[in-house]
Amino acid sequence: MFASIIVPCYNCEKTIKACINSILEQKTKTDFEIILVDDGSTDKTANRINQTKSKKIQYIYQKNAGPAKARNAGTKKAKGEIYLFTDSDCIVESNWLKEMLAPFSDKKVAAVQGAYKTKQKELLSRFSQIEIEDRYEIMRVSKHLDWVGSYSAAYRADVYKQMKGFDESFPKASGEDPELSYKVAEAGWKIIFNPNAVVYHTHPNSLKKYLKTKFFRAYYRPKMYSKHKQKMLKDSYTPQSLKLQILCFYAIILGAIISIFWTLGWAIILAGILAHILLGTKFFLFSLKKDLGVALTSPIILLMRSIVFGIGLIWGKLHG
Repeated sequence: MFASIIVPCYNCEKTIKACINSILEQKTKTDFEIILVDDGSTDKTANRINQTKSKKIQYIYQKNAGPAKARNAGTKKAKGEIYLFTDSDCIVESNWLKEMLAPFSDKKVAAVQGAYKTKQKELLSRFSQIEIEDRYEIMRVSKHLDWVGSYSAAYRADVYKQMKGFDESFPKASGEDPELSYKVAEAGWKIIFNPNAVVYHTHPNSLKKYLKTKFFRAYYRPKMYSKHKQKMLKDSYTPQSLKLQILCFYAIILGAIISIFWTLGWAIILAGILAHILLGTKFFLFSLKKDLGVALTSPIILLMRSIVFGIGLIWGKLHG
């Protein structure tokens, strides 16, 4: 088996060298190539890539158009039977390629999802990691997976081509990866989650960065759901509690408007806040086992997440 590892790059001069080195250090007998697609970087990304001398590396440059188009551009040059994807700010473990390829021994498997870890110490970074791990618990028990994040992803090349790759109408890293995996799952193919295929990532380390990330994820959700309406109700990655908490936020806003004219509005506000807290109990208990600081701050961070996500959804819907 020959594998093609594709990495979209954009202004990643600080991280790309470590990413490349971690891929080159894979402990595997499988032959592979690395295709680095520079998405119009304006920093020294190209210089950093050129400093790494390896016959396995192929460099491609394109005008800035987003990671979806960059990944597709990489696959057009790829020779592998399996396309693997990671991000330029990720460091893959030495057994990553081996673990990502292992599930493909089953001919029904079309895609594999790996896992995130982080070495960061900041509270918001730790919160982000536990938030992701909470979602992995959903994936572990799901009978049919439909979600693959491109930070640690693999697809059979022929299936990828049948699905026409990532949707290039997504201009940012915003929903193009689950949209592709939705198509693969809807076509009847099997998707596997392998938590042993680990990449280390730098999560948002401040509240501002965290909330900005959540806003843009929400902003592009209406676009994604317009293509897969049934996924609004459920997929194998998104907690149902998150959707209900967003509804709580909308209820609080509605209550605030009603309270201007009628005291019942205050009851709606209170009910919305209490419901939001109760819906966060499962995450609180999950994080309590891992990180006391994250657990204690989770109620307020989850509320801010719901506010930003709720606004992002409306803003994205209004902008089509």
